[in-house]
Amino acid sequence: MGYTSNHFVPPGKLQCEWGSGPRILVVLDDVWSLSALEQLIFRIPAYKTLVVSRFKFPTSVVNEVYKVELLREDESMSLFCHSAFGQKSIPPTADESLVKQIVSECKGLPLALKVIGASLRDQPEMYWASAKKRLLRGEPICESHENKLLERMAISVEYLNKKVKQCFLDLGSFPEDKKIPLDVLINMWVEIHDIDEEEAFAILVELSDKNLLTLVKDPRAGDAYSSFYEICVTQHDVLRDLALHLSNRGDVTERKRLLMPRRDTELPRDWERNADQPFNAQIVSVHTGEMREMDWFRMEFPKAEVLILNFSSNEYFLPPFTDDMPKLRALVVINYGTSEATLQNFSVFTNLANLRSLWLEKVSVPQLSNATVPLRNLRKLSMVFCKVNNSFDPSVLDLPQIFPRLSELVIDHCDDLIKLPLSICKVNSLQSLSITNCHRLCELPADLGMLRKLQILRLYACPELKKLPPSIGELVALKYLDISQCLNMRCLPREIGRLSSLEKIDMRECSETVSLPTSAALLNMKSLRRVICDDEVSGLWKNVGKAKPDLHVQVAERSYSLDWLDG
Repeated sequence: MGYTSNHFVPPGKLQCEWGSGPRILVVLDDVWSLSALEQLIFRIPAYKTLVVSRFKFPTSVVNEVYKVELLREDESMSLFCHSAFGQKSIPPTADESLVKQIVSECKGLPLALKVIGASLRDQPEMYWASAKKRLLRGEPICESHENKLLERMAISVEYLNKKVKQCFLDLGSFPEDKKIPLDVLINMWVEIHDIDEEEAFAILVELSDKNLLTLVKDPRAGDAYSSFYEICVTQHDVLRDLALHLSNRGDVTERKRLLMPRRDTELPRDWERNADQPFNAQIVSVHTGEMREMDWFRMEFPKAEVLILNFSSNEYFLPPFTDDMPKLRALVVINYGTSEATLQNFSVFTNLANLRSLWLEKVSVPQLSNATVPLRNLRKLSMVFCKVNNSFDPSVLDLPQIFPRLSELVIDHCDDLIKLPLSICKVNSLQSLSITNCHRLCELPADLGMLRKLQILRLYACPELKKLPPSIGELVALKYLDISQCLNMRCLPREIGRLSSLEKIDMRECSETVSLPTSAALLNMKSLRRVICDDEVSGLWKNVGKAKPDLHVQVAERSYSLDWLDG
């Protein structure tokens, strides 16, 4: 056509000249926005376009989407050896174990395998050993690795808007190869980025669409009433290393995020060397094994708003420097050990006047009392895989005094929970109550109806729960009720018909013999629009639907998941 590679071709002329010529394949590499792609794609019969991008473009713009998988173990080894040794296998003179460990750290990513392999070519064994340690810490092994891999991948992040980029960098706060509870991410983003939950979720979807993280969804997740703890996030280790690399620039005391890249037996030495001056981090993430009182040293965090404690042990002494976090708004305590850890130094909570969100996972929750835990600004409390019975001693527990502003309570997979404390009925600020996967919970408080502001009540997978209290009819603000997988729930109380604000009921996988109140009572539920149930009881609800045309009855497909075993 007479055009050079740098010549501007007007779209109309391009279509005219190419429309009658031979078939042509156009490759658009590294396209980072939908608006740019729409300007580059032309619907001309004579040619096809192949778009290479991290972004998952909608099928309204592209006809087919092909997801490129990571390399298998044998493919990874072959590519790495080609770059490092000029052959497809490990030579006899190389340390086979060391090579395999480095290849493993690349996690099947072709660019990482090529760049790291080339960086190590012709280097002595001690250099390889040092490179392995640096990779384990999420650090570049040399200038070539930094420029050709991390800085090249950093371009992906630079295309993001400022707030989305900050959320991506926050992902470096969590351990590698672990699922991140979305609830934890959302709480963190809401507190430190001044956004609401809807915007936080939209950012998550954008990062997922750009393949900067992976969503692991529960089958029920995604609608307006699904909880965030039903969704987890994972991230490729190289992307996590990128987040760490970008976050760790600058002086250690001035970083916005103070992060431990890998689990260690002690705190980083550069933290200790600078402990005589304040750290200005907004997010602090610690990842250790068992920590005793003597293992900590004093640190000041005048600007810290999020503290994440990742550990793996049976006992854990909470860091004394928590006292020096006057602005702390979100605290996350996650034990990756095999059994619930005993927490010590719980008295640090007495100074957390601004704490709004608390996530406890796989710990034995200490006894809660007004003397030790006056969390007067706490809005959200989540206890997952915890031992909670000791903390719910009714003789000393006055929940409305301890948590006067609590709006959301989550108790999930707590197998020693048998009854809820009666004082929970007096937490007038409570808007969402989720008691899920608690297999020994056998009854709810009779005065549950006192929670007049409660909008969401989740009770799924509580097989010993046989009935709902009649006072449930007094929950005038309730919009969503989930009793799915409550296998021994035999009937719904007739008082449920008084729930005039209720919009949705999920009762899938309940007892096949569950009985409903009369149709006349159910018709009083004027806001009810959707019921999810099994085929055995769908007929009962469809009879109600004959007199209530706007009621949608959805027969659920049975689903079984053991994803929670992955930790």
